[in-house]
Amino acid sequence: MSEDRITLTGIRAVGHHGVFDHERREGQLFVADVVMWLDLAPAGRTGDLRATVDYGTLGQQVHDVLAGEPVDLIETVAERIAEIGLGHAGVHRVEVTVHKPQAPIPVPFGDVAVTVVRSRTHPTQSASASV
Repeated sequence: MSEDRITLTGIRAVGHHGVFDHERREGQLFVADVVMWLDLAPAGRTGDLRATVDYGTLGQQVHDVLAGEPVDLIETVAERIAEIGLGHAGVHRVEVTVHKPQAPIPVPFGDVAVTVVRSRTHPTQSASASV
C-alpha cells in the first residue's frame, strides 16, 4: 500500500451539532482536517486529475457534512467524513479530525477534537460515500 497522502486541513463551517438545545439552535464553528492515503504516482506521472482526488470536491463534501444535518456527537461527524474520504477512488486509508473549538466546556481550553482512522482493509469498514 502506498504511503502517499493528500492532506486538507482547516475546513471550516458553522454547524448545529451537539447534545444541548442551544448548540442546535445557535450553531457554532466546526473545523475538519482530512488525510487520505493513496498512490499518487499515476497522477504525478501523467498530470491527470482523474488519477488523484480533487481536493476542491473533497473540501466541499467535508464542508457540507460540517454544515449539514445536525447530529449529537462530533464522532458521528468524523465517521461521515471518513466514509466520504474512502468513497474516493484509490483511497485506502483516511484520518479525520473534527475540532469543536467552541464546545460548551466549563473550564478554559484551547480546542477539543476527535480523530478517527479508517481503512478499506478494516474488516467492518464500508467504502461507501453516502452520508
